[in-house]
Order: sequence, then structure tokens, then C-alpha cells
Amino acid sequence: MFKSIQPYRIYFFSFLFILINGFLVASEFYYAAALPFALVLIYMSFYRLEQLMWFIVIMTPLSINLEDLELGGIGMYLPTEPLMFGIMLLFFFKLIYSPQINKNIFYHPVTLAIVFNLIWLLITAITSEMLIVSFKFLLARLWFVVCFYFIAIQLFRQERSYKIFYWGYIIPLSFVIVYSVIRLSTYGFAEKPAHWVMEPFYKDHTSYGAILAMYFPILFLFINKRYPTYIIVFSYLLIMVFVVGLIFSYTRAAWVSLALTFVLFLIYKYRVKFQLLLLFGFSGAVILALSWSSLMMKLEKNRQDSSDNLSEHIESISNVSTDASNLERLNRWSCAWRMFIERPIVGWGPGTYVFQYAPFQLSSEQTIISTNAGENGNAHSEYIGPLAESGILGSLSFILIIIAVYYRGSLLYHKLPKGEMKSVVLMTLLGLFTYIVHGVLNNYLDTDKASVPFWGFIAIIVSIDIYYQRKLLEVESK
Repeated sequence: MFKSIQPYRIYFFSFLFILINGFLVASEFYYAAALPFALVLIYMSFYRLEQLMWFIVIMTPLSINLEDLELGGIGMYLPTEPLMFGIMLLFFFKLIYSPQINKNIFYHPVTLAIVFNLIWLLITAITSEMLIVSFKFLLARLWFVVCFYFIAIQLFRQERSYKIFYWGYIIPLSFVIVYSVIRLSTYGFAEKPAHWVMEPFYKDHTSYGAILAMYFPILFLFINKRYPTYIIVFSYLLIMVFVVGLIFSYTRAAWVSLALTFVLFLIYKYRVKFQLLLLFGFSGAVILALSWSSLMMKLEKNRQDSSDNLSEHIESISNVSTDASNLERLNRWSCAWRMFIERPIVGWGPGTYVFQYAPFQLSSEQTIISTNAGENGNAHSEYIGPLAESGILGSLSFILIIIAVYYRGSLLYHKLPKGEMKSVVLMTLLGLFTYIVHGVLNNYLDTDKASVPFWGFIAIIVSIDIYYQRKLLEVESK
């Protein structure tokens, strides 16, 4: 592309840009300085899409919300989301004029579940109480899914790509951990400052802790003899960094998700039968139902609030009497349920919960941190929130995605021979599971921080299911 351009023209336009930009800087207009960077990104969009995707992954842990910069209240992360929006437009343009995507992707059960979810989001956006809010939510969901599911599946055809994807997020995330821990140390590692020391990269400690938990199992993928010694040593070092980060994130939901993920690891490792899991699940549900009254009485006696002391902080997880965080979560869930009861089919519209829930609060359920201004987070659940926003099918369609992923992923894991791909599938399923558990208590899929790994992890599973299995069949047929 650049070979036909004469050097003197490059020098001329470079000098002209420096001259014009110098005048603009002197006039306190600084945005023109970003023009060369923008031109490079446009070039990469057309000719180096794979490298641009990896650039987005690297920048995701470091991206900053425009709202934090006080630029008109625009809820968009820079530089990642504008880039994803542009890539999405190119994807749809290519899909219309030159469709060359593997049909197996579109017919895969996970893809069908995702498309069903998107279609239902579109329907409920049309019937939304706030059209602009809902279509903005749908648009954001589209650029996440297009970039890190549909396009990423094709990138992951190359076995080295999943390593680039993982390390591309893990390494900058480790810098955020070090930054946050050092900053917290200046406050004596107290619990309250731990809620915001990760700013401006993560909006609070819960979203930060959720992502640390997602990538924690992935680190164990690289402490295998198949990798060079320096990779193994580096992975052990990062595991220690992540442990420190997780501890001082004071994120109880992240700790719970990792504990349950370890249980899932044992289930996969010892090949526990699905029928046995159903039996345990049914038995547990019966025992819980029979002992519900006595259990609630015990929980109400727990008055341990969040604390700098780790053991007390863990104990506060079950405090539903005085802990403001736990009580506010119950308040938000109750509001979502009342909103669902009023509009059970189409809900109030995707992304509208934060603007619509206030009238559904009961004074008896409000806490010292309750608000009518839509602050302090959303519905605090990836499963209850969609009930209020998109009705029963909104929640079920999201759960269907998870069921499809773990059904196909589990079959794939047990079918693959021992080796690297089997380990990749296992650790990816475990990392994704931490967020699925975390999603009961919080919701962050409206941000790039969580959506990039969430849809990317799913894309890795589906890509291996489509492409690697075909390679195995070809080898076996020879």
C-alpha cells in the first residue's frame, strides 16, 4: 500500500501535519494530535484486523470510561468500544457483500442460543419504556458479540491465538493489580479504600475482583511441562500476584466463585456422572427447603459487617441483617422481581432497570446506601436483571447460552485426548464458571472489562469444538 508513495510526499505531509498541529496546540486544541493514531487504526481495520483485535484485548484492562473524564456523560470506554463499533460495521458490510464465514459457526448450538438472545433483546428494545437507552444497550451487546464471538472464533482457528488472547489481557491486568495494591498500601490495606483504589481502570472492587477470578484458573494452564521454564516461572509469579490482588480486592463474590469453581474442577477431574450431580442437587434442594426457617433464623443472628479482618469479612457474606451491601442487593432483587411481575413478557426494556426501579422500592427494604437516582450499580444479577428488563425470555435466553456452552464444552472436554487442547477447554470452562457464579450477585456484561473475556472464553470453546474436532476426525480417517 505504501510502496507506491514517494518518500518526499511522506516528508511533505509529515511536515505539514506538524506545522498545523503545532498551531492547534498553541490554540489549546489538542485532539488533532490523535490523527496519526486514528489513521493507523483505520489501516489496521482493513489490512491488519487480527493485530487490531489483540490491541483491543491489551487495552481492555486499561480502558477508561468517558463518564469518568466528564465528557458529556457518555458511557463508553476508550479506546476499546469505538474500535469494536468500527469492526462491527466492517463485519456486517463484509457479511452482506462477501459472506465467507464458516456455516458451522452459525449452526452451532451456542450460536443459535446467542442469536435467540439478541433477537429477543431487539424485540424488547422495540417495546421498551426508553427506546434510546435500550437500543444503545443492544448496540453495545452487538459489538461485544460480533468482535469477541463471531470474529474471535475464526481467529482461534490458529492454536497460538488463544495464548495471545489470554496473555494479552493477563499482563496489563497484572499491572493494574500492582497499581491497586501499591495504592491500597498507602491506606494501610484498609477495606474501605479497597473499593476504589483500582480506579480509573475498574469502576469498583467487585468488577475488578470478578475479572481477577475469571483469569485465575487460566494461569494454571501455563504451569505445564510442555511450556518453557521461563513461562512456568512467570506463571507462578503471576499466580502469587493474582492471589494478593484477590485477597485485597475484598470482593466476597469473587472468593465464593473461586471456591465453587474448585468444586467444578473436581467434578471434571473425577468424571462425576451427571445423574449423580442431579441426585445431589435435588437432595440439596429438598434439605434446603425443609430447613429454610431455621437457616434464616441463623442468618438473621449474623451481625458481622464488612471488615478489614479477612475472617470477619468472609463471615459477613451471610449477614442479611445489618450488612448494607448485602441488604441493598436484596432490595435491588426485590425491585427487579416487582418490575417483572408487572411486565412479565417483554419487561421494561434492555438497560432500563437503573432508570425505572426507584418507584418499586419499599421503604421497609431500603438501606443507608439506597437511592432513587439510579446510583450504586444495576440489578446486581445477570439473571434477575434481564427478568425486569426483557421479561421471562430475556432471562431464560441468557441461561440457555450458558447451558449450551457447558453442554458442548463438557462433551468436548471428555472427548478430547490428553494434551494441550484438553487443558485449554478445562481451564476456559473453569474461568468462565467464576463469572457465571459471580453473575448471581453482580452484572458487568455491559462493560468491556467483563464482556471481552466472557464472549472470548465462549468463542474459544466453540472454535475448538468446530475446528479442532474436525482435525481429529481427519487424522482418525487416515
